[in-house]
Amino acid sequence: MSRANPLPDVLAGRAFSVAEARVHGVSASRLRANDLILPTRGVRAPRGEAAEPSGDETHSQRLARLRGELFERAALFAPALTPDQFFSHDCGLALAGAPLPFTRAAVRALHVSARRPAGKPRREGVIGHRLQAREAARWTARGLPIEHPARMWRQAAALWHVDDLIAAGDFLVLPRNRLVTLDDLRREVSEAGDVAGGVLTRALDAIRVGAETAEETTLRLAIVRAGLPEPQLNWSLRGADGEFVARLDMAYPDLKVAVEHDGRTHAFDEAQFARDADRWDRISALGWRLVRVLSHHLHPDRTVAVRRVADALVEAGWRPGAR
Repeated sequence: MSRANPLPDVLAGRAFSVAEARVHGVSASRLRANDLILPTRGVRAPRGEAAEPSGDETHSQRLARLRGELFERAALFAPALTPDQFFSHDCGLALAGAPLPFTRAAVRALHVSARRPAGKPRREGVIGHRLQAREAARWTARGLPIEHPARMWRQAAALWHVDDLIAAGDFLVLPRNRLVTLDDLRREVSEAGDVAGGVLTRALDAIRVGAETAEETTLRLAIVRAGLPEPQLNWSLRGADGEFVARLDMAYPDLKVAVEHDGRTHAFDEAQFARDADRWDRISALGWRLVRVLSHHLHPDRTVAVRRVADALVEAGWRPGAR
């Protein structure tokens, strides 16, 4: 069997439209070669090796795989987008880096939208949306077209639980992500309206600037909903001489109680684990109680994590009913 002629460099290693290929002189027969796949009508992409999911993958590994597969499918579909179309809803939020809800589905949905008067996207493999007419607010993420993150956050409200909207909101307003502000989210709800049940307004009330991971958000919500005082987020602990000691996930400065979600990302890095251990010692040396919450303290029963925090607060002098 003869090998297919190489594609032009400008098309190599990525998905492309048939129209673009024709502009670069690629023949119809070359576009039918078996080294190319057809992600959707009018699009071709290099054929890669299909990766089989590991039979013993963890919960976190599965969710990471589904997220990665969503990115790959979006990149393959992108050449089929018209100038009026963009990735939206939770698909667009994922491209922007926001945390996604848990799912038992085998794949995450690919959402593509257009705003009136453009027609609803209709292609196999995507969920199409025709949105209300509004002034364009286009962004890009991972080189792909999305809408303004505040708009996508509102779009996801029709599909998500309020806690998932809070976690995504915490991510979007985190200053280091440079995406949106809490005022941007409020403005979006004010201008475009809330959804049934007022879920966006409820989420806005609970979004805070400072949570760096969805797990930190989950832990904070569990603490507050259990009636414990709300902690300060990303609090900088300094020694008596003003020297920086640690940035704490959550802190009760008046009680000298620190709470941190430990995802064990450093567990297999001996040097980093040693630095973490020294940091814990320095926190304790300043008279602080440090509550380390691991995933098994938070899932499946959040009361375990709440009890650990409550015990530390009571030991430090806090009493129920006090704030």
